[in-house]
Amino acid sequence: MNDLLAALLLGIIEGITEFLPVSSTGHLLIAQHWLGHRSDLFNIAIQAGAILAVVLIYRHRLLGLLAAFVGRDMRAPHDPLGKDVRPAQVREYGFKLLLAFIVTAIGGLLVKALGWELPDTVRPIAWALIFGAFWMVIAEQLAAKRAAREGERTTISWTTAVLVGIAQVVAGVFPGTSRSAATIFVALLAGTTSRAAATEFAFLVGIPTMFAATGFELLSMLKDGGLGNEDWAALGVAFIASAVTAFIAVKWLLRYIETHRFTAFAGYRVALGIALLLWLPSGS
Repeated sequence: MNDLLAALLLGIIEGITEFLPVSSTGHLLIAQHWLGHRSDLFNIAIQAGAILAVVLIYRHRLLGLLAAFVGRDMRAPHDPLGKDVRPAQVREYGFKLLLAFIVTAIGGLLVKALGWELPDTVRPIAWALIFGAFWMVIAEQLAAKRAAREGERTTISWTTAVLVGIAQVVAGVFPGTSRSAATIFVALLAGTTSRAAATEFAFLVGIPTMFAATGFELLSMLKDGGLGNEDWAALGVAFIASAVTAFIAVKWLLRYIETHRFTAFAGYRVALGIALLLWLPSGS
């Protein structure tokens, strides 16, 4: 297959799956068995392309956060349920995003220092897809029961922020877990019963996380002199494809969760995981 076409397909796969709770890393690892292995920089850069789409979608929210921190007299952003929030609340929300990012950064550096890395074979990804599906259903059921008892809660607590940061590290260590699924459902289990609020926090904290990961990988390759080996044309094609498809996928998901639960995604994960276990050799 033409290398640019393969890169285009990988970018599309990344863009569709990065923010849906189905594991973009798992889908990319599976796709690369047929489309060819890519460098760590390629894989992280196309994730950054998907993050760029989220920056565009949440640009007003991000500008509101910036305005609250610099003290501009600017209309505060709305929470996911449409209620007005005060600048002080916006600043606190921003500090919680920062806390989640710091926890992720420290955890990620610790993981790298200890050399923790699971094999990127399909079988463990399949099991992660299946177990993650059950985790999603349980988390959403518990959140629904709590919402029925206490009403819908959109607040992100400090504890939730820490747990979301840890969830990002866990998702990075276990391919197939899904960063978006891990963070959304940790937030739901930690007391945020609103799917919209949990999803927004998960997506926003992914912005500095993925951009930092891309920058870290780029600096590492600069230090090792590995940038000359990168196919920049293929990376550029994949980056643009990822950004465009992620923009469409996230817009669709945000509308979908207004009236639907995540059950369909759990069913897809189970079906894909079982198919992989049945159809692929045990050593794949």
